[in-house]
Amino acid sequence: MRNVAPVVFRAGCPDCRERFELAASALRLAIGASSRTTFYSFTCPGCGAAVRKPAGERIVELLTGGGVRTLRLHSTV
Repeated sequence: MRNVAPVVFRAGCPDCRERFELAASALRLAIGASSRTTFYSFTCPGCGAAVRKPAGERIVELLTGGGVRTLRLHSTV
């Protein structure tokens, strides 16, 4: 049986400018109908700010592959 290291992601806070690593469980990904409505979010461990950043295709791929919980937003049109 192999032990697999937990996935961690490097991130930074735009408020306090701190840089840190977060476990997949600390991140949330929302996938919308467009790039404007696709983002990831987390709480800064340094200052407690709620951070929301846009997520392009590559970021979505990395986060979903790393086990980040994903919410798919549906259009009402």
